[in-house]
Amino acid sequence: MKMDNKLKTKPPTTSKETAEEEERRTRSLNAPSPIQQFGPCGRIMKNSAMVMQIQDPASQRLTWYKPPLTVLVIKKVHDATILTPFVQLVHWLVHDKSMVVFVEAAVLDDTLLAEYGDFTSVRERLMTFRAGTDDLTDKIDFIICLGGDGTLLHASSLFQQSVPPVMAFHLGSLGFLTPFEFNNFQEQVMNVLEGHAALTLRSRLQCVVLRKSNDLTKDKKKPTTILVLNEVVVDRGPSPYLSNIDLFLDGKHITSVQGDGLIVSTPTGSTAYAVAAGASMIHPSVPAIMVTPICPHSLSFRPIVVPAGVELKIALSPEARNAMWVSFDGRNRQALQHGDSLYVTTSVYPVPSICAQDQISDWFDSLAECLHWNVRKKQKQMDEMSDMTHSSSDTLEELESNHHDERPTDT
Repeated sequence: MKMDNKLKTKPPTTSKETAEEEERRTRSLNAPSPIQQFGPCGRIMKNSAMVMQIQDPASQRLTWYKPPLTVLVIKKVHDATILTPFVQLVHWLVHDKSMVVFVEAAVLDDTLLAEYGDFTSVRERLMTFRAGTDDLTDKIDFIICLGGDGTLLHASSLFQQSVPPVMAFHLGSLGFLTPFEFNNFQEQVMNVLEGHAALTLRSRLQCVVLRKSNDLTKDKKKPTTILVLNEVVVDRGPSPYLSNIDLFLDGKHITSVQGDGLIVSTPTGSTAYAVAAGASMIHPSVPAIMVTPICPHSLSFRPIVVPAGVELKIALSPEARNAMWVSFDGRNRQALQHGDSLYVTTSVYPVPSICAQDQISDWFDSLAECLHWNVRKKQKQMDEMSDMTHSSSDTLEELESNHHDERPTDT
């Protein structure tokens, strides 16, 4: 899999569609490159170590080195309403497209699948694996998720390095990250298999937990590295005391957090826990890390956005009365004691999320449909001349009334 700036050949379109396509194709999501000369004398110093090539997110489209043969199907568990779409999809992939389909072993343990006669002929041809035990690296070409946002988070957790392209169907509750409807799944999957799809590269955070070594035994514990798609949350856990957490940015102490905790999120995660804690919503193509306090005991502690390339360090303050607890996309919850540290930076392994339309339309559609962003009854239109007449009459009557009230009375 690779990204290509060139669009694939499409069926003939109308002139209006062509104009709209050209407009989308030429509009950049990157900020314009700044002029590097400032006034008559100043300019940016040339430094070859700083040179890098940034691809415009609007041009990120999927193409294949070779036809994809293996597909991982992830379905929402304990949901009977998804069984029928799951059986239809798997049957079509195996019999019509001759693809090798992987599913989690726990999926086949669902007793309700026995009620589907079509599934019997497919069951024996499915490849199974167990999360946390079997390694899927370099075995999967393509991922299809059936369910809600949790299925995409689960797909991210299965691949702690390079992630295959992910196509997510909205069959869950919220569906902010699942832009596809299942009605015509065959046509939509075929478009993706043929390479007709835009991509949103959803950045992930690389989180490294360093434990304090035991000086007596010289026991050095191996660092734990976890990649998250939404956020890493540090909180006070069951303790009644405030969290007292030191926050460092590239080795510089920035502030101490006194409150319930801290959320470090990706732009994708900015519309999850972070937005509930008062953060702004950031488009997933923006290279950034968001830092949001949870119920800070300070009226001036606002959420901040920092560049994606920085490294954050989170540790207990020496004055902290209790341990801090950390969770990664809501999982792997563990306590961090004095001397332990958590390092967070942007990972080089994003989640390539396939768009139903494009990077901009999908995001704003999700804001409107899932979060009801800026939903309000529209103000009624008024007759402009009538409004001006009424306003003038009201003003004259008001002036006359005030004039009579202020007139001195005879004694």
